[in-house]
Amino acid sequence: MSKIRVGVLRGGPSSEYDVSLKTGAAVLKHLPDIYHAQDIFVSKDGLWHKGGIVYTPGEIIKHLDVIFNALHGEYGEDGKVQHLLDTFNIPYTGSGYLASVLGMNKVLAKKVFTEHGIKTPHHKTVRKGEYAHADVLHLFKTFPMPAVVKPVRAGSSVGVSIARTLHELEEALKKALTHDTEALIEEYIPGREATCGVIEGFRGEALYSLLPVEIVPDKECQFFDYEAKYAGKSKEICPGNFTKEEIKKIQNASVAVHKALGLRHYSRSDFIVHPKRGIYILEVNTLPGLTPESLFPLSLEAVGSSLPEFLGHVLGIAMKK
Repeated sequence: MSKIRVGVLRGGPSSEYDVSLKTGAAVLKHLPDIYHAQDIFVSKDGLWHKGGIVYTPGEIIKHLDVIFNALHGEYGEDGKVQHLLDTFNIPYTGSGYLASVLGMNKVLAKKVFTEHGIKTPHHKTVRKGEYAHADVLHLFKTFPMPAVVKPVRAGSSVGVSIARTLHELEEALKKALTHDTEALIEEYIPGREATCGVIEGFRGEALYSLLPVEIVPDKECQFFDYEAKYAGKSKEICPGNFTKEEIKKIQNASVAVHKALGLRHYSRSDFIVHPKRGIYILEVNTLPGLTPESLFPLSLEAVGSSLPEFLGHVLGIAMKK
């Protein structure tokens, strides 16, 4: 019996290029034996490569049975590559076009969360070129401080800052707007950081929730930023030190987020657990990282699963549909 041909798509024209390379490497390393893996590298200028040679996507795809989408951020996670793959009618892992658009756009996602009664921090948006010092001053005086400022469409905490003063707010907006045309200003809610993964059709459940991970950044990090995630400057505890009630609420919220956005196959949602105000959804990851430093593999291990089991499962359900 011939092996199933899997194209592992990694790299891409994104600020998360390096993380995607590592996720793709982990997928290539841990694919079960029934799959024949092909490393499909997408360069920063968007060109597809196989074996070091540039091909059109169509030339590569016609020799594959399924795509494992190991891209992150722009192009790979915002609906663009999903739309492309849909035109070739090839199965691929992760959420489809519309759900990817919603999940990547933090403002659109927040609107969906609110419509479904999922608690999320108060926010405003600022567009590049549509604000001046007076506007920032007004924002500083009227918006609850401190505030979290982030690009509307980016992941891995790229371009994210916490602003407490007028100067910090101006600098945070400049930083966020180097990564996107829109910045999100979000109410800062103190509490413990948590993240929780969901897998479709796993262990007999329509949506199986993994155990929540508690994230404790080093004191030198203000929050779980890019450096904390990938330079080892945080402690990740799974299962986290939450009460049984908090664990259940986090798991239920992660499933509710997955369903509300119409996500597919798997996702990971990030939360803040406030001691009195409860649990707030911050954002969702439609293609969570699978690197050795990533949180999803840690969650799999905590429930007695593994990356090979997960990869085989996700590819299986992708091909069935």
